[in-house]
Amino acid sequence: MPTIKEFASVCRSKNAGPFMLTLDIVFATDRIFDQVAATAVLNAELFARLYGVRADQVQFTPYRAARAFKATLPRLISSGDIGDTDVYGSQQHAPLLDINIDIDVPVKPENSK
Repeated sequence: MPTIKEFASVCRSKNAGPFMLTLDIVFATDRIFDQVAATAVLNAELFARLYGVRADQVQFTPYRAARAFKATLPRLISSGDIGDTDVYGSQQHAPLLDINIDIDVPVKPENSK
């Protein structure tokens, strides 16, 4: 079963202020976006579980016009606070990369760019 890192065009994270984090997953085609949406794998509960927050704290938005899914959630440690290891929030997307989604897409070979 393919993972997000194998077929997403973009998977990124960034701060949405010092106390919130935004995660974006973008797909290259409407077909891929629609297939992913139909599985309902990407949802507020998944993000809550991966990031240790409550589902009601996750603002989850599928946005078909951009072929994207966006989740905004509280940071467990605010940006720049003692214990923060990622001031910009730019490395927080890693837990999403290995999420399996059962869709029919051509998977990029490992050596392709």
